[in-house]
Amino acid sequence: MGLRLKFNLVLLLVFLLGLGVTGYESYELLHKNAREEVLRNAGVMMEAALSMRGYTVSQVRPVLQTDPEKFLPQSVPAFAATEIMTLLRKKYPDYAYKEAALNPTNPRDRAVEWETDLVNIFRGDTSKTELSGVRQTPTGPSLYLARPLQIKDAACLVCHTNAEVAPPAMVKIYGTNNGFGWQHMEVIGAQIVSVPMSLPVENANRAFYTFMTALSIVFVVLFVLLNVMLSLLVVRPIRMMSKAADQISTGSTDVADLKDTGRDEVAQLAKAFNRMRRSLEKAIQLIDSK
Repeated sequence: MGLRLKFNLVLLLVFLLGLGVTGYESYELLHKNAREEVLRNAGVMMEAALSMRGYTVSQVRPVLQTDPEKFLPQSVPAFAATEIMTLLRKKYPDYAYKEAALNPTNPRDRAVEWETDLVNIFRGDTSKTELSGVRQTPTGPSLYLARPLQIKDAACLVCHTNAEVAPPAMVKIYGTNNGFGWQHMEVIGAQIVSVPMSLPVENANRAFYTFMTALSIVFVVLFVLLNVMLSLLVVRPIRMMSKAADQISTGSTDVADLKDTGRDEVAQLAKAFNRMRRSLEKAIQLIDSK
């Protein structure tokens, strides 16, 4: 096995090891950044929904609920936030907001299977204030951000204790079987925001492939340059020394001096070889003269 082949094998092994480690770390980092970006977007949507709820309570409800005998769904914070987010979905259909409840007043807010699991987690551990994760949807992976809906304001129970004390106008709209039996400080549901991950993940993959391609090109260039340098500075001088040594070993003394300019190790070896050849010539001449 030649020197160049050994050098190339070691270089290739180092590159593959470095490429593997770098590829793994960069892939994980890019996808982590993509997830954090999506999570930030989900957080913005969640805060926007909370702002809509607050605006409805402070600005809209006092204007709409002037007649206690009437009930307008638009004055309900959850209804207002859901309606506005539904309008947003017309332009961004993969984005979703839902106030999922186990026993909602409006049937459209009833939690589906995976939402029910989140609500039950909040009900089982009231210290949890937020959950996030990734779930597969027909349009690709989607990140969800969920926060518990807890009855902290006892005034809410006026509409949700039982149908007898609830506003008759509300009961007329939603019936007597939905949204009753709630308790103070009970977790009755969860605010859930879903944001698609397909585009950030696609961007992360594109950045990863670009980085790995650029890294591979850099290696190929370095590989060629190192091989050229190895050939000019090491392999070729050593081959010339080997050829000269073979000629001398067969008795030929008509061998030109090797190029020994420079201060590197190969030049020092060439100088030593030239001295050895001249010393050998003198020794042969002394022997022949006797």
